[in-house]
Amino acid sequence: MQRRAPLLLTRSALAYLALIAAILALLPGMTGLGAAAVSLAVILGWRDMRLVPRVVFLVAGFALAFALGRDPGMIAAAAENMSRLAGLVLAVMLLSSVLGRTSDLQKISTSLFGGRPRVRYLSLAFGTAMVSIPLNFGSVAVVGSVVGERIRSNGDSPSTRNATRAVLRGFGVSPTFSPLSISVVLTLTLLPGLGSLQLLMLTIPFSIVLLFSGLVWCEPEPESEIEPVKVEVSGGLAPWFRFCALILAICAGVFLLSHQFQLSYAYAVTLSCMGAVIGARLLAWCRRTNPPLVSMANVSNELAIVGGSAFIGAVISAAVLGQISGDLNVPNWLWPVLAAAVPWAFFIAGLGGVNPIVIGTLAGGILGAVWPENGLVGLGFAMVTGWGITAFGTPFAANALIMERLTGYKAVDASLRWSLSLALSGLTVASALAAGLTLVLV
Repeated sequence: MQRRAPLLLTRSALAYLALIAAILALLPGMTGLGAAAVSLAVILGWRDMRLVPRVVFLVAGFALAFALGRDPGMIAAAAENMSRLAGLVLAVMLLSSVLGRTSDLQKISTSLFGGRPRVRYLSLAFGTAMVSIPLNFGSVAVVGSVVGERIRSNGDSPSTRNATRAVLRGFGVSPTFSPLSISVVLTLTLLPGLGSLQLLMLTIPFSIVLLFSGLVWCEPEPESEIEPVKVEVSGGLAPWFRFCALILAICAGVFLLSHQFQLSYAYAVTLSCMGAVIGARLLAWCRRTNPPLVSMANVSNELAIVGGSAFIGAVISAAVLGQISGDLNVPNWLWPVLAAAVPWAFFIAGLGGVNPIVIGTLAGGILGAVWPENGLVGLGFAMVTGWGITAFGTPFAANALIMERLTGYKAVDASLRWSLSLALSGLTVASALAAGLTLVLV
């Protein structure tokens, strides 16, 4: 272990270097530095990585070789895409680690597990969705650990299976409604003519309806398993108020930076999350505590998937766009058909283990470049809803694998078999709405 310590320190330092480069992205040369730091961090962590991230990064290497032979100019844009999204993910992960040290999260997650079956399902689903705004996958680990503890103490039951459904679905809608999610960020980045409020005003109601619809696909629970709601007077609602205030502050920072100062949405999210991280550090110092710096030695899997997928998508998009004529003679009826197909493309690719970042980058990079500007909201809606449904309805999603480790329920059961009907219904509605929006606006 002592021999590995310098290697782990180097990997963590490279991840922090990639994050700093993303923060200083407005300076010349920073995007190239960030992409290089991400690549080195992945290479040094190769032995500890899972199979899928390795494959994604290897394909990114082939994409680099292709770009060198085809058009080296592709590399700069792909490296910028890689650095920007890797920095975003690192900032969100760092925020998640900082917040994970607080006692508020445990109180919040514990308070969600109680009451009658429908109330418990909705509490867990909406609570996980709320916690996932700043925590991303950390929300699954925090709330899922409570479900896992229930299984270990009381055994498998309809209530724990329904709780697992709620956690997976609650996180699954995060890509659809969270202003900080990589799906929303990537969509707004690739579709610059689409406004964030314009998109979120449509996707947030869809997310709410989708979670309520999940009540239809839950198991009936016997009366003997109904638990009373436990309210701690000492804790009260203070943890929830503090947590919601933090979320509102981060989201307000994102909208201020992206609208008032005209920064790119991905850059605004990175800066806003880092502002919260720095604020937490300053608060800790004021309280005369000095928590250790969060290690980022074990983020190679995430960097390989996010950075590699972003690079692959950018290169493929540039190559395809190079073959498309500037004057497309496309019949108007084709745009609604394409919009309807996008959510299904996400889901089918997810069933094959393809990360949604790849499909999102391809859909936004290729279709976004030729899509009629007045109908961009239809394409954007299709992208984020397809991404969200894929997140809870496919067994290769990271949140399904995390829940499998915490609860013991197989990912193929918890995500696919238990929620297939909900996923297919959601895809059908999302496709119809995306096509309808496009048909009306184009």
